[in-house]
Amino acid sequence: MSSPKFRDLSSGSKSLVIIELIFFAGSLLLTVYLNSLFLFVEHQNIPTNLLAICAIVFALVVQLSLLALGLYNSKLRENYRGIVRRLLVSVAIGFFIVTLINPLYGQHALKIELLAMAALFSLIIDSAFRYFTLQVDFFGFSKRVVLVLGAGDRASIIEKRMRRDVDRQGFYMHGFVIMPGDTETGIVNENRIALEGSLVNYALEHGIDEIVVASDERRDNLPVDELFACKIRGVEITEILDFIERETGQIAVNLIYPSWVIYSNGFASGNHLRNTLDWVFNAAIAVALTLVTWPVMLITAILIKLDEGMKAPVFYLQERVGLDGQAFNIYKFRSMRIDAEKNGAQMASENDDRTTSIGKFIRKYRVDELPQILNVIRGDMGFVGPRPERPEFVQQLIKNLPYYNERHNVKPGLTGWAQLKYPYGSTEEDSLEKLKYDLYYIKHRSFMLDLLILIRTVEIVLFGKGR
Repeated sequence: MSSPKFRDLSSGSKSLVIIELIFFAGSLLLTVYLNSLFLFVEHQNIPTNLLAICAIVFALVVQLSLLALGLYNSKLRENYRGIVRRLLVSVAIGFFIVTLINPLYGQHALKIELLAMAALFSLIIDSAFRYFTLQVDFFGFSKRVVLVLGAGDRASIIEKRMRRDVDRQGFYMHGFVIMPGDTETGIVNENRIALEGSLVNYALEHGIDEIVVASDERRDNLPVDELFACKIRGVEITEILDFIERETGQIAVNLIYPSWVIYSNGFASGNHLRNTLDWVFNAAIAVALTLVTWPVMLITAILIKLDEGMKAPVFYLQERVGLDGQAFNIYKFRSMRIDAEKNGAQMASENDDRTTSIGKFIRKYRVDELPQILNVIRGDMGFVGPRPERPEFVQQLIKNLPYYNERHNVKPGLTGWAQLKYPYGSTEEDSLEKLKYDLYYIKHRSFMLDLLILIRTVEIVLFGKGR
């Protein structure tokens, strides 16, 4: 999943945006029309041009919510029920924002009842349309036809990582061209192509839209002239690292080579204005969140006491590694037994038997993370960023996982891209998978991506999909 920008969407998703823009704007116009016939609420006539503006604003606001909740992501892994829940949250957020904008229309402001009815129509109409798009591959015409140059170990990452149809919703895999130097044990189940003629002619004859360079042996082995000829004929040429990054929302750490890091935009933030305002933004949200959640934190503290006795500690302090490798103490509601680490430091797992009965609940809904608001106010953490790990684990992971120390180029966060995309992990392999998502976040870090992560985290909390 990539950063939520319209230009980054596939052609099919852009078509979906346009169609739903008509649906949402039409819902408001339909509401006003029905009200003029049946007079649900008393309302003065609105000039046609202003009504059109109101309808477009209403549609765009709702669509921004859909975009933030991933409903225009072509690889969204949700069943129909999950999509409807996302639609419900998106329309509710859109309705709330539109009610704030509505007074700006002055005497022509719409009645709240009409906005609520338009939101209901939007939900019903779009739910039905989304059901149709799930049953029929309505937007499949926009998929890119991809040819991979290479059939060895590097190319096999595509076969292993993107073997399901849901992982290939943005493209059709035409096949893998066998290149000199490729290992024989690479591609197993995909179409292996022994290319004898010109790569350019083959690409044009088979309607190839994109060529992914993934050969095992690169030095003096790539048909550079033919790739250049394909490029000037409109065929996109992509390096396998960039292809995997774009399609999976993670960086394949095991494929990274130094020159890729040198020529990419790197993992260090160069946005000095963002870095300067970062603490102010996070602290303001932290204070607002404290005002909203203090009753929840008070009830949680009482429940922990009732569950394990009045002498049992409510909070748990643990040393973590933060920005530039500096250690700090993280604050959490205690979700595990007091003797949880009598045998030494251990990574938490999804169904950890050390978790208390109250701890299982507060971990599922992320309530145990709320005291970290204090860490945000102190500047140790932000709301979004890689999750900070304990020094005992970091030392070992830096030795065993390439580029692991790059996580410390930004402040750690309460939630992050890896937390949305990957469940609890207790092994080094899990840490490697999370690192791929963390590096993607650091490389693509932006306000819009942070906003997406925050909104998705709220969804996880509301629907109990804790990871």
